[in-house]
Amino acid sequence: MTISLREQFLLDPDVTFLNHGSFGATPRPVFEAYQSWQRHLERQPVQFLGTDIYPLLAAARARLGAFLNADPDDLAFVTNATTGVNIVARSLALHPGDEILTTDHEYGACVNAWQAVCQKTGAKLVVRPIDLPVSSADAIVEQFWAGVTPRTKLIFISHITSVTALTLPVAAICARAREAGILTVVDGAHAPGQLALDLAAVDADFYTGNLHKWVCAPKGAAFLYTRRRLQSLIEPLVVSWGWGPNPQNPSGSPYLDVLQWSGTADPSAYLTVPAALDFLDAHDWPSVRIRCHTLAQQWLHRVCELTGSVPPYPDDAGFYQQMALAPLPPLDDAQAFKRRFYERHRVEIPVTEWRGRAYMRVSVQGYNTQDDIDRCIAALQSEF
Repeated sequence: MTISLREQFLLDPDVTFLNHGSFGATPRPVFEAYQSWQRHLERQPVQFLGTDIYPLLAAARARLGAFLNADPDDLAFVTNATTGVNIVARSLALHPGDEILTTDHEYGACVNAWQAVCQKTGAKLVVRPIDLPVSSADAIVEQFWAGVTPRTKLIFISHITSVTALTLPVAAICARAREAGILTVVDGAHAPGQLALDLAAVDADFYTGNLHKWVCAPKGAAFLYTRRRLQSLIEPLVVSWGWGPNPQNPSGSPYLDVLQWSGTADPSAYLTVPAALDFLDAHDWPSVRIRCHTLAQQWLHRVCELTGSVPPYPDDAGFYQQMALAPLPPLDDAQAFKRRFYERHRVEIPVTEWRGRAYMRVSVQGYNTQDDIDRCIAALQSEF
């Protein structure tokens, strides 16, 4: 008997779940592997955390490196992309007058991280608008680059934005920044697993990505990539045994040592990443991504037809993947509407505001079906 992808997940069957993008969801076999690692840890914690963990982490990073086309020694596990952004933001030497260029599509928690650093250092966060609907990658690059000045020290930009689900041309922006001597920090919270991510092709100086979202690993699994020549700049948020010369840290890389040991913690989510990648391989995930994009595309056009809106991005240029954003009619209270929508229809989907307008953002994952899209559209028709 063939088990559907929906049956592979632990999600509540009474909820139409179209919000994978917020926190992800872990398949049953991957979650079982996660629990197995936790039991392994509890069986002999001293042996596990004192000795076994280092080769285990190295093996997990090797598998991740192959998936991302990156040297595993340039990849450090972190708990989430926000942590990765904070590590970089707090490590770089910023001074009064330095500018950090970003867009108005960025994730609020990461914007807060840069604002906090700017308050301490006197640097300035410059927010460059990127207008919707977008027309071409070149137009995005030019609109963004118009914010660069002689004081621009680094660029912080999302690969796939959380707020608007827009895939930004990060490789082109990183290449232009490299020519100008500007550091690049890419927030890839939504990219791994949602697109075929090639870190060598992106060629950012720093890239952090979640694995608990579209790779379907357990919560608490993410990575920070740092260009080799810049790794000496990285300072941990927590100083522990990994800092300085220490025979207990056999990796030979100060970069890895300071980040992968910050005190007693459960590394099971990191060690489960290979199992998550096995799951994607076993279910032909490139084909799953195509099917999910087709459903997201259909949802987007049906919502825009219902509301008389223009889609924020064209269909044929890779501007969106498995997430899509659709404008809604004016709402007095977007969050109140979101709660009411869930209570009435049991459809889990975010409603947000951006530039003073209400939007709904769909996330389509392998467990979603045509019926999920139809239920969401029927619910919207009853509201509008």
